[in-house]
Amino acid sequence: MRAVIQRVTESAVKTGGAVIGKIGQGFLILLGIEDSDTLEDVSWLCGKIARLRVFNDAQGVMNLSIRDIDGEILVISQFTLHASTRKGNRPSYIRSARAEIAVPLYDAFIQQMEIETGKPVKTGEFGAMMEVSLVNNGPVTIIIDTKSKE
Repeated sequence: MRAVIQRVTESAVKTGGAVIGKIGQGFLILLGIEDSDTLEDVSWLCGKIARLRVFNDAQGVMNLSIRDIDGEILVISQFTLHASTRKGNRPSYIRSARAEIAVPLYDAFIQQMEIETGKPVKTGEFGAMMEVSLVNNGPVTIIIDTKSKE
């Protein structure tokens, strides 16, 4: 499971021209799921994200978590995070999980993030063509992969 976490002052997602998810200060999380991912990956990743200290404290030091600032979260499924560009110029998405594996893990990720933060999580629409907008604050962008646990 791979997540691109962006610290934002605002973010929104549209599908079919309509806004379906919108947040203020918090995280925009792009989530890629692969066939080998499990509920253990969901639990570890959600805990790690909830505890990330990347928001500024009163001294301007990145020392606060999403929970500390009562921030919001927008989660967007993004199978292209597992693209392989090893051969040629057309990416292969063979490592990305099929919907029957990805959807339950995506749903579990959202539920676990709500438990970790104590707040509802906004989402895009799984498998839909979406337009995502954001104001990246910092910019701060962190990539976490459950296979490397860095």
